[in-house]
Amino acid sequence: MCGPSECSAMEGEQARRVGRLLGEAGVTVLCGGGGGVMAAVAEGASSAGGLVVGVRPDNDRGAVCAGLSAVLFTNMGEARNAILVESADAVIIIGGSWGTLSELALARHRRGIPVISLGGWQLLDADGNPLEATVSAIDPADAVSRALATG
Repeated sequence: MCGPSECSAMEGEQARRVGRLLGEAGVTVLCGGGGGVMAAVAEGASSAGGLVVGVRPDNDRGAVCAGLSAVLFTNMGEARNAILVESADAVIIIGGSWGTLSELALARHRRGIPVISLGGWQLLDADGNPLEATVSAIDPADAVSRALATG
């Protein structure tokens, strides 16, 4: 699960719902372990009894969100995005920030894993044509269904 550390109320609610659905499905949820979308997905998944692993860019124990089952402190800054994406079977993106764009690019470069988006980035090629960088989901249930279909 990828998304910005600051998010809108709608993005937060979408992330909580995605987390809850993933938790109910019994899958391990990976996120950045911080605020915003990350905190919302952790809250949703943990409320459903799910296992949630935060992959932190630092070693600041005070910056960790609630709802995590385990935390991996990488102290690698944004390079932790590669660890997060390489550890995933699918990536769901909600919202957009530069860090989220980095995760999207790493996931697409990896190939073979689906990248599902609820809002967020829309990418264009050099001629201004839309790229199919992600599969668009219509709502949290659709995003989770698409992610689980791959595993």
